[in-house]
Amino acid sequence: MFVQIIEGRVADREALTRQVERWSKEIRPGAKGFLGSTGGVTDDDRAIVLVRFESADAARANSDRPEQSQWWAETEKCYDGPVSFTDSEETETLSSGGSNDAGFVQVMKGRGDRARLREMDELFEKHAPSFRPDVLGGFRVWTAPDTYVEAIYFTSEAAAREGEKSEPPPELAADMDDFQAMMANVEFLDLRQPWLH
Repeated sequence: MFVQIIEGRVADREALTRQVERWSKEIRPGAKGFLGSTGGVTDDDRAIVLVRFESADAARANSDRPEQSQWWAETEKCYDGPVSFTDSEETETLSSGGSNDAGFVQVMKGRGDRARLREMDELFEKHAPSFRPDVLGGFRVWTAPDTYVEAIYFTSEAAAREGEKSEPPPELAADMDDFQAMMANVEFLDLRQPWLH
């Protein structure tokens, strides 16, 4: 799977939302290899979108389409300043992956040891159904050897906040110190009205 992460500060939140919906209705049908996208705007007007394609070639072919270029020329005006693009084919699915049923998505930008994160993912997934039923799934995109962007899908923000207070089962408790240490340097982007396509 290939993922492109698009980030920028928003000048017009409503206009950007309309453009995203327009892309889904008008441009997406011709985007071969498109798997899905998740995005939104934070409370402090930062937009982030993670677009998933089957391959880098499929994403490139979509970018080369005239209708895509025209759409982006209009969409870029919704931003206040430069927009960054980060591409990666190094991805990991968490639990059942993304979900269009999510009422809340939290994007995390962090740094960590890949092997240790995978170990913790496996432990979490064993206990998630009873420990954190609010978590629907997610995926992680590695943007460098030790940096990543991760999207976690929740049933709702209220359920996620309640879940954060849950005491972990004994099998997870021993690893919580490592988990807390890794979370200390993570940047959280809360998407309260996520765009899910």
